[in-house]
Amino acid sequence: MHENVEMSLIASVSGIRGTIGGEPGYNLTPLDVVRFSAAYASSVLSKHPQAKIIVGRDGRISGSIVSALVVSTLQSMGIHVIDAGWSTTPSIEMAVPHYHAQGGIILTASHNPKEWNALKLLNEKGEFISAEEGNHIIQAVHKAQFDFAQIDKLGSLSEVSDTIDIHIDQILKLDFIPLQKIKTKKYKVVVDCINSTGAIAIPKLLEKLNCEFSLINAEITGDFAHNPEPLPQHLSALMERTAQSGDLGIAIDPDVDRLALVDENGNYFGEEYTLVAAADFILSKHKGHTVSNLSSSLALKHLTENKYGCTYSASPVGEVHVVTEMKKHNAVIGGEGNGGIILPDLHYGRDSLVGIVLILSLMAEREMTLSELKKTYPVFEMCKDKMEIPSQVAFADIISNLTPHYQNADFITNDGLKLVFPDSWIHIRKSNTEPIIRIYSEAKTLHEAESLISSLKKQLKNL
Repeated sequence: MHENVEMSLIASVSGIRGTIGGEPGYNLTPLDVVRFSAAYASSVLSKHPQAKIIVGRDGRISGSIVSALVVSTLQSMGIHVIDAGWSTTPSIEMAVPHYHAQGGIILTASHNPKEWNALKLLNEKGEFISAEEGNHIIQAVHKAQFDFAQIDKLGSLSEVSDTIDIHIDQILKLDFIPLQKIKTKKYKVVVDCINSTGAIAIPKLLEKLNCEFSLINAEITGDFAHNPEPLPQHLSALMERTAQSGDLGIAIDPDVDRLALVDENGNYFGEEYTLVAAADFILSKHKGHTVSNLSSSLALKHLTENKYGCTYSASPVGEVHVVTEMKKHNAVIGGEGNGGIILPDLHYGRDSLVGIVLILSLMAEREMTLSELKKTYPVFEMCKDKMEIPSQVAFADIISNLTPHYQNADFITNDGLKLVFPDSWIHIRKSNTEPIIRIYSEAKTLHEAESLISSLKKQLKNL
């Protein structure tokens, strides 16, 4: 066993992830997969002695191998496994309560490149396990003392193929969705499926909405045609195709929980504004609290408070933190500025499928194009950057050395360091998913946002 399990992969509230056959520092080996699966199984069995766990995966190259390891390990612990095969993260989250399971494992590394994979761990509600439970699992991996089942008590295995269909049916049952209006519009939609399970899920949804659609990168190979993070620099083909023949362009990540949009002119609508537009529709139906994370745009706060007279709050980055903040305030919608929409009326998880329906609902009800909608929102420009940290440099030291240079800012320190100015901010934090620090800024102009990051990076290089 590795002397230091944390060094063999990244363990966080976003899951346990690493590279397949990659550099030793972040390699996710078969032994890691077995140990973490067994530790998770032990945690579930401590609360539910007759446990049932559902397992699903995105379209990654390593998916079938990792799935076989996970499924076999769970069965060896005496757990009944429901193997959903190819699915999406939000579909598996919703499948946990649907199948009365006591947990779930999603095999996906989200937006990371093809060499990465991960185990995302769910509780009996289909929500990500808490940081506390995650720490207990890591401790159990260190101890490596697992109670495997006797031969006559091995877990059984069943297979299902309907998790995406169940998910879509539940979305379309939401009583505030103007289904008929959407169907009448016959929207033309272009979708970049990024060679993963969005190629199954998005067409199923669009067919139900009477949309015409064309697909890019629709072969589920896991050999991603471009960097799978749905950022503008990766979506030139989608932008071009949408400008030629679409009312709307859709980009998702490999596990289909993030949604980025392209307008009818081929312009990037922005991941940040996906949540803003979805919240605009929900708040028009149900006024209430909204939540995003500390690295998300001020536009949601401005929309919530100034247009609807409602309240807003921000959480640390990470879906589990956003969900905790949403539950605390009984929020009507929340999410993250990376295109992750969380609608409590459906489930507490980022969900690009419900996001698509909310955006089309807004377009249909307002009878506006996406570019026209964008003009109705507060204008903020965001800059997103990242830096590698030398392994010998402590992140806490970086933060303590930075603060004296920003005495004119308000400090938020519960997730890295966020420096808040009257109409702008800059946020520096360790990534939950990669061995880097992320640096995000936002201001009224892109030049100002870029200047904030440029100045901070100069400070970092001088430390």
